Amino acid sequence: MTSNGTDNGTSNEISQPDGRPVDAVTGLLRALVDEWVRAGVREACIAPGSRSTPLALALAADGRFRLHVGLDERSVAFFALGIAKDRDHPAIVVCTSGTAAANFHPAVLEAHHGRVPLIVCTADRPTELRDAGAGQTIDQVGLFGTAAHWSFDPGPPQDRPEAGAFWRALGARSVLESLGPPAGPVHLNLSFREPLIPTGAPALEVPGRPDGEPWTRGVAARRLPDGATVERLVDAVRNTARGLVVAGWGADVAPETMQRFAAAAGWPVLADPLSGLRCGPQAISTYDLLLRVPDWEVSQRPQMVLRVGAPLTGRVGAQWLDDPVASRTVQWMVDPDGAWLDPHHVAAVSLRVDAEVLLGAVAERLEGIGSSAAPAAWLTSWLDAERAARVALDAVLDGWETPFEGRVARDVVAALPDGATLVVASSMPVRDVESFAAPRSGVRILGNRGVNGIDGFTSTVLGIAAGVAAGDGAKGGTTGPVVALLGDLCFLHDVNGLLRAADRGVDCTLVVVDNGGGGIFSFLPQADETTVDPASFELLFATPQGVPALADARTAGGVRMVLVRTDRSENVARHREVWAAVAAAIASG
Repeated sequence: MTSNGTDNGTSNEISQPDGRPVDAVTGLLRALVDEWVRAGVREACIAPGSRSTPLALALAADGRFRLHVGLDERSVAFFALGIAKDRDHPAIVVCTSGTAAANFHPAVLEAHHGRVPLIVCTADRPTELRDAGAGQTIDQVGLFGTAAHWSFDPGPPQDRPEAGAFWRALGARSVLESLGPPAGPVHLNLSFREPLIPTGAPALEVPGRPDGEPWTRGVAARRLPDGATVERLVDAVRNTARGLVVAGWGADVAPETMQRFAAAAGWPVLADPLSGLRCGPQAISTYDLLLRVPDWEVSQRPQMVLRVGAPLTGRVGAQWLDDPVASRTVQWMVDPDGAWLDPHHVAAVSLRVDAEVLLGAVAERLEGIGSSAAPAAWLTSWLDAERAARVALDAVLDGWETPFEGRVARDVVAALPDGATLVVASSMPVRDVESFAAPRSGVRILGNRGVNGIDGFTSTVLGIAAGVAAGDGAKGGTTGPVVALLGDLCFLHDVNGLLRAADRGVDCTLVVVDNGGGGIFSFLPQADETTVDPASFELLFATPQGVPALADARTAGGVRMVLVRTDRSENVARHREVWAAVAAAIASG
């Protein structure tokens, strides 16, 4: 939704009844900033520019914000996204007008699709300078389209009787709109007239609510399942002999709740690492490898799948679940925001309720009623296959002396201490973690999986590290080290994210897997030499570049990089060797 304010004012300065001048712009912007503070916002990320000067000065003058200043608007926006992702609470990101605002767009898209709260403030020229040839001026009203959950263009701060309430309400509403549900970015297009610095007159006083309360307080309401919905799922589980739980990013279920439900149902849990649920006695970590074994995957088709969060990362698992041939598999999709995370349109039931509450209630009912219809042999078959695949996988990986990307992913996850955060890049790193990392608890795994791009990844990592370093609101209370796993192209794509990194006072380690280009393309049809000329593949897809370390880097402090060189063609062969070893282990078991 896009709204437009009415622009009637022409001056930044107004006069009180006694004739004394008062700086209205400074006073109203300080009221806006104060409302953000009252709503719990403490992080502001600023890309320097002229037209955004009034807001930048108001943020700096407030004194309660941690200010993060960067030179590249795209990187600054992803840095803000990282902070918001860590804290599950909005960060402010500010830029000047023109193409600076357009450079925010990739981060806004990721925030929208990834459900990350963000308050995006783009400075603009006033209406009389728009569409009139003024420099650094583009049409910024509704710039981010449907990616912004709410967009508002209030016009310049004006000397209106209701101005104080208007700007305070704007600040409070921007926070509430960003928190949703669903959470996401909001866009304030703030236009300012010159002069862009305080006039020297006293700032207009705009008092807020007493006792530090926000102008408008939000009340978070969970979408609780009613009794009929709980009973419907209980009956479905009790009547299903072969069921699976599939958990992707955004599952938003506590591990204890998931383990309790899985135990009561007698179902295996196929948990993507980004779900935070790859732990517990019924978690299956080798499903990507198991589902590559033809006879096994056919024999293990479920009757019912309960999905929480997004689909699995890897193509093999997603295609196996969504295979139209297996249409007799009934899939239930649970998402409190009603997001339609069903790319192959196979879901039979969509439950728009809180998954944590639903699974807890169903587990309690199942525990009270007794065992479900799932025979012990169903769960045992998955757990036996998990053990056999893990033994075969680890034996092959440990037998190689030269680096292999799958082993790097497995070992990084295993080496992190409890309380650590691992940020995984798109393309091969996130898939290698899914395929090779063993179940474990105590590590938070994050990634930009809203639109699955590599844009701004390093900046996102640094933003997450800044949130962790602040130590006063990280999601889940995480305070341990921050480590990132990424490829060389991803690293180079956001090299600007390292600008001023040393000045930010954050600690993080970047584990960069350098395979000389885009390794994921080596697994796709583009790499088939019978259809694509090898020279064209190298030029268009691989894009090669010319450019116990983890523990040392973690303890050294600051922003550190561990470079692991691998061979792209050898990497493909080694993946296939692992697949073959797992298939042999399953066949012999």
